[in-house]
Parts: sequence; structure tokens; C-alpha cells
Amino acid sequence: MLISIPQGDTPKPKIGLRYCLYARKSSEDDERQALSIESQINEMTAMGKRDGIEIVEIRRESHSAKASSARPVYNQLLKDIREGEFNAILTWAPDRLSRNAGDLGTLVDLMDQGLLHEIRTHGQTFTNNPNEKFLLMILCSQAKLENDHRGINIKRGMKTRAEMGYRPTMSPLGYLTTRDIGTQWSRVVMDPMRGPRIKEMYELVAYKGFSGRKLYAWMKEVGFATRKGNTVTLSMIYRMLRNPFYLGTYEFPAGSGKWIKGDYEPLIEKQLFDEVQRLLDATPKKPWGTKDFAFTRLMTCGACGAGVTAEEKNKILKDGSIKRYVYYRCTHTKDIDCPEPSIREDRLIEQMLNMIEDLTLETEAIKKKLAEEFERHWKFMNGVLGHAEGEKELPRVDKRKYARYLLTEGTTEEKRALLACLKSKIILKDGTLKIEDQKPPKK
Repeated sequence: MLISIPQGDTPKPKIGLRYCLYARKSSEDDERQALSIESQINEMTAMGKRDGIEIVEIRRESHSAKASSARPVYNQLLKDIREGEFNAILTWAPDRLSRNAGDLGTLVDLMDQGLLHEIRTHGQTFTNNPNEKFLLMILCSQAKLENDHRGINIKRGMKTRAEMGYRPTMSPLGYLTTRDIGTQWSRVVMDPMRGPRIKEMYELVAYKGFSGRKLYAWMKEVGFATRKGNTVTLSMIYRMLRNPFYLGTYEFPAGSGKWIKGDYEPLIEKQLFDEVQRLLDATPKKPWGTKDFAFTRLMTCGACGAGVTAEEKNKILKDGSIKRYVYYRCTHTKDIDCPEPSIREDRLIEQMLNMIEDLTLETEAIKKKLAEEFERHWKFMNGVLGHAEGEKELPRVDKRKYARYLLTEGTTEEKRALLACLKSKIILKDGTLKIEDQKPPKK
């Protein structure tokens, strides 16, 4: 069935129509062919004056119409139509309003409810008429079809480019993308400023054992920055150390397991890359919050006032075994360059044992913990071994001796329970613990 709109004079608007002029410039438009937002507004304003259209408001937007409900200005326009602020839309073409089925359905639904009386473009008018609504749906569906075909063509082109050795995404730091004058195809070349620095970064990790934070300090010292001139973050450093793109290979599509040899100069050798991966794997990273450390909430950094966190490091011994160490350090949340050094957990506990006599402990909390311990011990002796004799009475125990016992022999949970009994504030300053008693609140 062929649907057509009679040609001739442009239909005059009905009395009482309040138009909102909507102009959109989307990312998929060709800069050399598409009208700009201001050009749309100028043309439609002139048409409005010619036809006597009451334009209540002009709204501009620069979002793609491919995804449903992804345009904030357009969503507000639909909301205002439902509330009766407008009852007609003036726009350059139907595809300015919708290139997806969701937004198209909303437009037709507003017409069916009698809230949207008219959509007027530079060459057509659509009202709550079955034929005109059908034509509107055909034109918007055609725009969606064009988008779908464009997406398929782009993916095909990206796949072809990738198989030829050119990863169709932005090159990582250390490389630049240039355009071949003859073929107009982009090529990946080594960045003469950042490339050598990244190679040196790998060598510092492999041959001198630099950590991520030590690399961060070194990069600030040598003035290494991103293409936009920003400082490289710690997470970016670790991503670069794990990126096989510097070997001359990449995975495309990501997560597919299909590796392609790139048509560009590798930045580092495989032996160097593998050595860095081995060192990084020696201290595996676990998801945030999955490791338990006893003293992370106990101390405050004396240099910048931030909290103190902990990290686990593994050292590979000569016999191939791995020894675990826990270090406590400033979180650097208040000062990324905080100079406070880290302290190993065994040395931290040693200092705590030396200062037990000076710590202020909550007596009632200690008694409660002791009572729980004694109850558990009494049940074990009586119920399992059958050795319990005498009355079930809590013996007199020195709370500081008990605190010393928990610091050396207790589990992580028991150490945390002990820390909950502290009234003293502990400061970590220059690798040394200092006590700062909490002042009672003023009445």
C-alpha cells in the first residue's frame, strides 16, 4: 500500500497550537553534509514566520538519537508535552526526533492521547491521522535502518583493519596515530618522547625492583605526562605494565582470545615483558576489601592526618618459596606525596608491646572479652575433656598482660576486638608509634 501526502501549499497550522522548535546535531552526522543546529533554527524560524506559527520556545541538543531515552533535552520536551506546555513540535526532519523504536512509539502514543497535535518539518506535516502517523513511522524506521546498516559496516571495517595489523582504537601512551598522506589510512608510530620512558619504566621494574609508587614518583620527577598534559595515575602505571600492546600484539575484539600481530614497532622485548609480569604476579592483587589486616583502623598518619592502610607483599626466596610480609602505610588520600614511610607489621607489634603500659584501655570492654574467653575455655574443659573442677568463676587477670597476649598470639578478629577497647589515639610518625590520649568531650 502506497501512502502519500498531497502536494501543494503547506497546511496552515491550527489555532491554539504551541510549538517547540527542536534542533539536534548528532554525532553520526557528516560535518560536510548535515545542517548545523543554528542553520536548522534559522530555516525553521523563517518558515514559522512565513506560516504564522507560534514558536513558544527553542531547544537545542547535541546527542545521538540512536538510543532510546538518551537525550536529556528531548526527554524534557516529551515531559512538557504531557504537562500541556506544548502541543506541537517544529523540527527540520523526522529523524531529528527519533532513530529508535522507543522514542518513535512515545511520539505516536502522545498523538493517540491527543497531547501532541502536530509535528511539522521543512517539507511535511504529521497530525493525528492514521495515514500521516504511518508515514511518520516509516520515515523514522528508515532512519533506524540506516543506523543499523551503518553500525554493521563500521564493525566490518574495524575487523578488517584489525586483521591488517591496525587496532581500531586509540593507541596507548608510548605510541601516536598518524595519517598516511597517500592512502589516508591511519598508522601507529612510536612516540619519540613517551616511548623510551615507558621502556625505561619496564626496565626499572625488572632490573631494579621498582614498585608502582616508586614508578609514580619517578615519572613525576622526569616530567612524564599524558597527551593532555595530565599526571599519570598509579592505576594507569599498572595498566601500562600489563599491556601486551607494547609487545606488538593485541586482542581484538577484547575478550575474544584472538591475538593479532600489529603492523607497528614493538616497544619492548618479550623477555622483558615476561619478567615484569612474573614480578607483578609474585604479589597478586585481590579485590578491594577481601584482605584482613588487624591494625588498619587503629592509626593515623602523623605527616598528613590521613588514615593508615596495609598491603601485603611476597618475597621469592632462593629456594623458590614465598615469604609473606605485611606493611602499614599512609593511605595518601590527603597528600599523594606524603613522605611518611611504611612500617612492617612485626615491627609495628613490637612497638605496641613496648607501649602497652602507656595505653589507656576500656576496663569494662576488657572484662567482657575476658568473660567470653573464660566461658569458652570452661565449656571446652568441662564438655570435651571432663577436667573442669571447682566453681565456674572468672579468675583475676591483668588486662595489660591479656592485651600483650592478644597482640602476639591472637587472631585478626581478637586483635580487632582489643583495638576496640583502646581509648588512646595512635599516631604513626617517622615510622614510630606515638600515643595521643583522647580528650573527654566538654560538657
